Amino acid sequence: MSDPTLEIAGLQVQVGPHMVIDGVDITVQPGQIVALVGESGSGKSLTALSVMGLLGGKLRNAGGTISLSGQTIDHTSDAAMRKLRGQQISMIFQEPVASLNPLLSVGAQVGESLVAHGKANAATAWDAAVAMLRDVGIPEPEKRARQLPSELSGGMCQRVMIASALIAQPELLIADEPTTALDVTIQAQILQLMRRLRDQTGTSILFITHDLGVVAALADRVCVMYGGRIVEQADVDDLFDNPAHPYTKMLLATIPRLDSPRKQPLYSIPGTVPDHDNWPEGCRFRTRCPLADEVCRQTPPLAPTGKGHRAACWHSQDVQGMIRP
Repeated sequence: MSDPTLEIAGLQVQVGPHMVIDGVDITVQPGQIVALVGESGSGKSLTALSVMGLLGGKLRNAGGTISLSGQTIDHTSDAAMRKLRGQQISMIFQEPVASLNPLLSVGAQVGESLVAHGKANAATAWDAAVAMLRDVGIPEPEKRARQLPSELSGGMCQRVMIASALIAQPELLIADEPTTALDVTIQAQILQLMRRLRDQTGTSILFITHDLGVVAALADRVCVMYGGRIVEQADVDDLFDNPAHPYTKMLLATIPRLDSPRKQPLYSIPGTVPDHDNWPEGCRFRTRCPLADEVCRQTPPLAPTGKGHRAACWHSQDVQGMIRP
């Protein structure tokens, strides 16, 4: 079997004395789309930035390994990371307006990675950038390519970021909430584009989102994250049909349903994700969990609950019996 496109093993990220990512394991196989889901503050984006070697400020990798197609990524070498970024691994960032260079035209920024990695000259890269802008649904791409990011709407800037990440057909694409600022029509177009990229080039995708509807439509496998840890991993159909962690069960309950009684309030999970400097001892979800008891003061292992299905919960056998909130 070929090596996984991405293999994260025991990843730890620290800020000051606090461990904000604690022992995360994620594997993305060639041509696979893995969704990383959870509430804001769970550590999804920090995990992605750690893979890209883009942790800033006081954040630092404190342990674990990250491998790309069998080769351990050396985050200590800026030159080595520059060779990887844009060519073998690309990322769609959460804040497109802040991520784009305000002084360069859109076309130059989209085609930049092709020139930087010697895949095209300036003229060929410009033509490829215009074609890519058209693929992501930007009208009049020849005109838009000559404009600055400040002349585009937030939704268009988001699509420019997506075009920039996809143009070099990387081995691994990390997409951090890539459709948040888009209307549903463009969102469907972008998801279709990502699936087509995967089918045509074998690109693997780590898709970060809190939209479980998008997960159901796009992903092959799902990792559920809470409090800087992975609490459940499963194939997408198995996760939706047989959640084995209370947090997953409650996340699924937040999805609006057409068969719900009229005027029934939408469900939300009680409480909030704790700050990283105030994690509860043991299971980090226990302060919000209806199944929590004294044993939950000990950290549960991410243990098998079925074929290819693992959950970090002392009471995983009781999750199916939970009354739907």
